[in-house]
Amino acid sequence: MEMRQGGDERTGSAMLDGIVRGALAGDLPGVLELYRDLHPQDAPFPPEPELSALWKRMIEQPGHHLFVLERDAALVACCSLIVIPNLTRGGRPYALLENVVTHREHRRRGFGARVVRHALAEAWEAGCYKVMLMTGSQRPEVHRFYEACGFRAGEKTGFLARPGAGR
Repeated sequence: MEMRQGGDERTGSAMLDGIVRGALAGDLPGVLELYRDLHPQDAPFPPEPELSALWKRMIEQPGHHLFVLERDAALVACCSLIVIPNLTRGGRPYALLENVVTHREHRRRGFGARVVRHALAEAWEAGCYKVMLMTGSQRPEVHRFYEACGFRAGEKTGFLARPGAGR
């Protein structure tokens, strides 16, 4: 994904509190640190060279956008937006928002909201008729965060299947 230049939130925003931009090849260590902060008990990352190959596929995959907020040469927040082609709704795509994380030392400063709003602007620019996300968090402040970013709970019902389900 190429870094975009410009002054609005959708194309990359340079502000005193950092810049929101598309992830670059060299951002892998910072993104891994954010993901460790998001899921500290998660399975280990794949070993090299598999990890680097996976990262390359992610940032080069058409329709897959990983946005980061860089502040003082460190990544402090990120999220993934997947834009999916669609035949319904007049052929308009839809999108999924996933892996929204702000490093714990930088929370409650608006960084997470900035990357989410950036991703939403990208989705609307791509013509998406909706953006969906799911959270496993039951914490009311997390739900309020997503609602403040423009998401509504209760409009649809989410279901989740994991390997081995339905057998």
